[in-house]
Amino acid sequence: MNLVRPIGISLAALALAACGFHPVGSRPLPKALRSVHVELVDPYRVTAPPVEEALKARIVRGGGEVMSRADDATAVLRLSDLREAQEVLSIGTDGRAIEYRLVTRVTFEMRRVVDGKAEILIAPESQTVSRDYSFSAQQILAKEAEEARLRRYIQDELAERVLLRVEARLVSVDPDAPTVRPGIVPAVEPGAAPPG
Repeated sequence: MNLVRPIGISLAALALAACGFHPVGSRPLPKALRSVHVELVDPYRVTAPPVEEALKARIVRGGGEVMSRADDATAVLRLSDLREAQEVLSIGTDGRAIEYRLVTRVTFEMRRVVDGKAEILIAPESQTVSRDYSFSAQQILAKEAEEARLRRYIQDELAERVLLRVEARLVSVDPDAPTVRPGIVPAVEPGAAPPG
């Protein structure tokens, strides 16, 4: 039996762990995210959008606890201004749109209560994710299902970006906080100040 391959894989995994790399969803969370209430500001929404659910799932997977009440949490992660837009990218010879871009944007901020006073950990900032897709009038039902899947995928990716950005910001506030995964730089919008 050839043991070289399993040993090589084990050594590579140890080397990655030693340098601080963590697979997606397994990196340790900063202290401020260990007990957090995720709050969505949207009075018209009946069910939780995918970005909120994905964010909560990532926090739990990282070892944090998502509290149902803000009073029970050490910090509040507030999502607001969740917007989805559809842009036409190209038009066919019959004058109908054949290619679209889905754009989803959310604003987030984080605060904690210390000695009865609210302290802002992260000032409001936004993250945006977009994806292009094609459309055919002959396959309208399949395309509607594809668009719904794409919307969920975009919001899931948006949750990952928000969490990465929150972690990066918390590292600048709390020097003892674990750093984000090496090689991944949280996205910065044009004109936005870099982390720290």
